[in-house]
Amino acid sequence: MVITGRRAGPLESAASRLAEKTGGTINALVNDVAEPRAAATAAVLAEVESRHGPLDVLVLNAGGPPPGRVLEVDDEHWQRAFELLLLGPLRLARLALPGMAARGFGRVVFVTSGAVRQPQPDLATSVVLRSAVTAAAKLLSREFASDGVTVNCVAPGATATERRREILDARARTTGVAFEDLDAADAAGIPAGRAGRPEEIGAAVAFLASSAASYINGTVLTVDGGRTETI
Repeated sequence: MVITGRRAGPLESAASRLAEKTGGTINALVNDVAEPRAAATAAVLAEVESRHGPLDVLVLNAGGPPPGRVLEVDDEHWQRAFELLLLGPLRLARLALPGMAARGFGRVVFVTSGAVRQPQPDLATSVVLRSAVTAAAKLLSREFASDGVTVNCVAPGATATERRREILDARARTTGVAFEDLDAADAAGIPAGRAGRPEEIGAAVAFLASSAASYINGTVLTVDGGRTETI
């Protein structure tokens, strides 16, 4: 397994924790998914395949941009979020999918957000651009389906990560409500009564990446403790 990220320190730490939990070998490679140069993205993929062999599973998970309402986000922040959430992941998928199809097996999983189905007003860039990712994944899922390749999305709800803390901190500053009260109110709005654990999101990704999910294609698997109210 190879994981990538922008900063070497946190990346190596994550690789060590994963290796300890799984007992496997986790390789870390510094890479910024928002890097706008297509040649740089191609070089990263080529390095992965030269060191570790053909890429069979691609999980695309980009951290969310800063919170903000739809008319509060300026052009610069929209552009940064566009590169991070949509163009960067699509570059990698575009490079990886043909090889997967040629080998007769492939899994691409986009990690998006439950806010795609139940929009949150203060997460405008995430809602808008992850919705575009969901549409792109649907289109991609049809391209290579007959070649043993699937493309799906996992849409997490509230998850106990630094990203959730960042969102609640921003809401606390905006509303003047204490973080602890917002935390409790957020958890109370989830039928499961709590935020998810990162490994619960990982389990959904692992399932879609497995051979057991070979007939699941072009769908969104929401992992949110029952919070999303749409049918």
